[in-house]
This record gives sequence, C-alpha cells and structure tokens, in this order.
Amino acid sequence: MENLIILIAIICIFIALFLKSCIKIVSQSDLYIIERLGKFHRVLDGGFHVIIPIIDRVRAVLTAREQLVDITKQQVITKDNVNIAVDGIVYIKIVEAKKAYYNVEDYKDAISNLAMTTLRGEIGAMSLDDSLSSRDKLNAALQVALAGAADNWGVKIMRVEIAEISVPKEIEEAMNLQMKAEREKRAIELKAQGEKEALILNAEALKQEKVLEAEAIERMADAKKYEEIAISEGQKVAMHNLNLAMSESKFAAEYLLAKERISAFNELSKSQSKDKVLIPYEVTELIGSLSLVKEFLNKDKK
Repeated sequence: MENLIILIAIICIFIALFLKSCIKIVSQSDLYIIERLGKFHRVLDGGFHVIIPIIDRVRAVLTAREQLVDITKQQVITKDNVNIAVDGIVYIKIVEAKKAYYNVEDYKDAISNLAMTTLRGEIGAMSLDDSLSSRDKLNAALQVALAGAADNWGVKIMRVEIAEISVPKEIEEAMNLQMKAEREKRAIELKAQGEKEALILNAEALKQEKVLEAEAIERMADAKKYEEIAISEGQKVAMHNLNLAMSESKFAAEYLLAKERISAFNELSKSQSKDKVLIPYEVTELIGSLSLVKEFLNKDKK
C-alpha cells in the first residue's frame, strides 16, 4: 500500500513538471524564441502560451522594450584635418525577434560598430565648424544609414543622438579667440550701422524741415500775391470811380488836390517843434482850395 502511494506521488510530480514545462506565461516586456527540434518554430509575446515539452524549447529571451546602444568615444578627422573626439547614443527596439536572434550574432554590438563607421564617414566629409553646428544633420544621417542594416537584423532605429564633440585644447583656444574677434567685429558693425541710420534720420528730418519751410514761404508768397491782387483790384476800382467822377464833374480833380493839400498842412501843423515856423507857400491858393472844397460840397448837396 505504501508503495502504491509513493508511485502515485511520483506520477503526480511528473505530471506537474510536465504541465509546468508545457505552460509558458510570458511577460509583456519579453519575447521568447521557441525552437522545435532545433529549428525556429515561433515567437511568444506577452501572455499565456502552451508548448510541447522535449520537442519545443525556449531558445532565447529578448526584450521588447526600447534599448540604448552606446557609440564609444572615438577620434575622428574632419574635412579640414582637425582631430576631434565624438560619442553618442542610439535608441533601438526589436520589431522582429527571429531576425534579431538568427541574422546577427549580437545586434547591439553590430549597431554600435556600424554607427562608429558611419559617423567617421559623415564627419570626414564636413568641416569642423559644420560638425559643431550641424548635430541635427549628423543625427539624421546616422539614423538613415543605420536604418537599412538594422532592418535586416529585425531592429528599428528609433533615434540617434550625438552626445559630445570634443576638440583639442589648442583648437578650442583658437576658436575662442575667433569668436571674440567676431563679436568685436559685430559690435563695431552694429555701432557703425547705428550711426549711419542716425545720420540718415537727421538728414531726413532736415530735409523735411526745409520742405516745410519752403511750403510756408510758398504759402506766404501766395498770400502776399493775393493781397497785392486785392489791393490792385481795389485801386483799379477806385481809379475807375475817380475817372468816372472827374468825367462827370470838373471840380473833382481840383477837389482831390485841395483835399491832399489840406491833409498835408494838417500833418505839418501837428509837429511839436518850437523852432519851426509854418508858412504856406501859396496862401491864396490854399484859400482858393478851401473855397473850391466848399463850392464842391455845396454842389453835391444840391
């Protein structure tokens, strides 16, 4: 009886071990490579799976997560023969586990070496200034170059980042001096440009002032012209009226002459000088003029 119990226990243990080897619960972040009789059978992703023990076996476990591949720092010569040190990082992800395992011995090492080779070629075709200022261009060129080879290895190149570009100390000092000279040159150019613009603005202001002055003079001249025209028109009308009056009355001219003489005499008489004696040149003519004025005024009243 005891032997039967032991046999049943052993059978149960074998059954448990068999079931355990049949059942595979795969994590969401893993990929299982399954071989059947030494040949690739399928890939198990996250979840519950059943395999045939002894016939099927797990050949390798790969990760489905994004991975980092370091580009080891290396010395690279630029197009203008400057020796610089460059390193970077490649972000990859397995999209076909079969190719990643069977098509290359170590896909991470292969990508790292290919990235270094491509980086040498890209920087070798660029000058130092372009290499330092064109990291985005380098990243894009590396990603394109790596994408073709990585596709054959079942790996997708997510992105490439150049981490650091180091230049020799003497080159760095020369670049600093050049940058300082460029900044000083730019400052001088900006100052000169500012002075030039100020002169232009002053000249424009002076020009505008002269234009306004010319316009004011022109307007004043026009006003003076209109004034003179108005005066001449008034004088013309007055002369016409005077001629008309003289044609109608023979005393009109004598009246005007007498009026002028009287006005002149009045002005002379207003003088405050005590050393002056005012004697009319022709007293009789003055008296005659007064009589003439009286006669003219009496005629008008009639």
